[in-house]
Amino acid sequence: MLKETCPGSREIKNPYPEEIKCVACGAKTEIWTDEPETICKTCGSAVSRDMRMTCIKWCPAAKDCVGAEKYERLIKALKD
Repeated sequence: MLKETCPGSREIKNPYPEEIKCVACGAKTEIWTDEPETICKTCGSAVSRDMRMTCIKWCPAAKDCVGAEKYERLIKALKD
């Protein structure tokens, strides 16, 4: 029997790439929806963005749902 998961964790469990603009050089930089930060391939600068509010901040089952490693990384990003 498959375990149902909430729709709020779908983006975390199945991330997809997005493009954001590097503030240092203006290049389009790929960042995945579950990443708070990446490195610009054009200039090497750190490119970060605000993380969207997700269920991991309030759901008591979040750590088990998305996995401990990803949970810890995202919680840290939300606090920063």
